[in-house]
Amino acid sequence: RFRGEEPEPRPGVRPGHMPGARNLHYAALLTDGHLKAPDALRAVFAENGVDPDRPIVTTCGSGVTAAIVALALDRLGRPARALYDGSWSEWGGDPSRPVATGPA
Repeated sequence: RFRGEEPEPRPGVRPGHMPGARNLHYAALLTDGHLKAPDALRAVFAENGVDPDRPIVTTCGSGVTAAIVALALDRLGRPARALYDGSWSEWGGDPSRPVATGPA
């Protein structure tokens, strides 16, 4: 869905992502339901093109799992600037907002 290749399950919400967004699935930050160690978290962020030293706003489909990404950043001493609680449901459902497709 992030790349715009699969349909969005939420009615009225377009597939794709916010321009400039990076796709980092929250599960990549966990092992057995717990946050990975800091070095492993840094590696996951780096592998996904996310620089924890830059200002970050976390987002997801509905604003829930974005909290896990924010928690991982906090564990690294780099708290997210914000968590967009409307997330993709709000952004992708608003036809006036730009949508990007393809890999980020």
